[in-house]
Parts: sequence; structure tokens; C-alpha cells
Amino acid sequence: MSEPVVKGKSGWLNLLIDYGPVLVFFIAYRMLRPDDSKDSVAEVLAVTQSTLAFMAATMVALGASKWCFGKVSPMLWVTTVLVVGFGLLTVLTQDEFWIRHKPTAVYLLFAAVLWVGLMRGKSTLKYLLESAFEGLSDEGWRKLTRNWAVFFVVLAALNEVFAWPGWFSFEQWLQAKLVVFLPLSFLFTFAQIPMLLRHGLAKEAEAEVIAEPPHE
Repeated sequence: MSEPVVKGKSGWLNLLIDYGPVLVFFIAYRMLRPDDSKDSVAEVLAVTQSTLAFMAATMVALGASKWCFGKVSPMLWVTTVLVVGFGLLTVLTQDEFWIRHKPTAVYLLFAAVLWVGLMRGKSTLKYLLESAFEGLSDEGWRKLTRNWAVFFVVLAALNEVFAWPGWFSFEQWLQAKLVVFLPLSFLFTFAQIPMLLRHGLAKEAEAEVIAEPPHE
């Protein structure tokens, strides 16, 4: 099997590992939510049980990453720690506030790490993503790090809009994770491709195509 095919499968596995737990959380809540939206006790119970499912799915994703790729990325480690931490706060306090604002903490933490790296003259994203964009020049890594740092801040602000009490219900916030944040992240990622191609990624891709063995 040729290398590009393996990379394609790895990409789908990464996508499943990254977004699988969120999907589990969404499905669990839709199954457990009360029919009566005014039943606050049942609502809290549904959020708590969904959070436990989210935490379990995140741990499974961590193990799957180790099993499939032989390692766990730094970003996945950080996300897992925050999911478990905020999840425990949600379960112990019976307050959905923590799980709603967990994404904001994740986004701001990643943004801070990237900005601090840039201020020190380092492209932190290069170390977090490791060999995800082989062939990308140092300038390309700096620009990609800067763009993601800005995007993380935007995501944090957007999450606060949906998570703030009284503005949107818990279910509306959860739906926004799938219909707003996920498509927005894909669009932003694809929008970076022209810049990546201008900074060395095309040359590396061309070399891989040339070196690719014939399909059997």
C-alpha cells in the first residue's frame, strides 16, 4: 500500500479521535435529555451522565491514539486533562457551567501557548503538530502558528457567546459545537492551504508523489 493512502487513513483516524468524544457527548445528551425542558432535576442528571460519557470517550480516544499511532500528541494530552478536570467539576457540582466553559479554557490555553512561542521567536505549532506538514518552511510555520493563535481567540469568544447563561440553552450550545464550530474549523483549516503551498508544502507533496511506488 502506498504512503499517501496510509496518510489518508491516518487523517480519518485523527478526525475520529479528535471529534469522536464530542459526538458521543452530543448523542448521549440527546438520548438522556428530559422531554419536559422545565424538569431541572432531570436536566442536570442528563448533563451529568453525558459528561461522564464524554470523559470516558476522551480516555478511549487517548488510548486509540496510543494504539494506532504509537504516541499521543501534546494537544490531545492537554485536551484530555482539561476534559477530565472540567468534567469532574461538572459531576461534583452538578452544574453545567463547567462543561460549557471548558472549550473556552482549551482555546485560550492553546492561544496563549502559541502567542508566547511567537514572542520568543518559536513556532510552537511545529512542535505540537510534529511532522503533520513536512516540507513547510520556518516562515510558513510562523504564519500558521500566528493564524491559529488568532483563530483560537475567536473560537474562545464565540464559545462564550453560546455558553453564557440566559442567551442559549444547553442543547443549543451543544448543537453549536457541531453546526457552527466544526464547520468553521474545517473552513479555517482549508483556508490555510494556499499559504502552506506558498511556503514549501507543494514541493514536499510533489516529492512524495514522485517517490510513490506504483499501485499493485
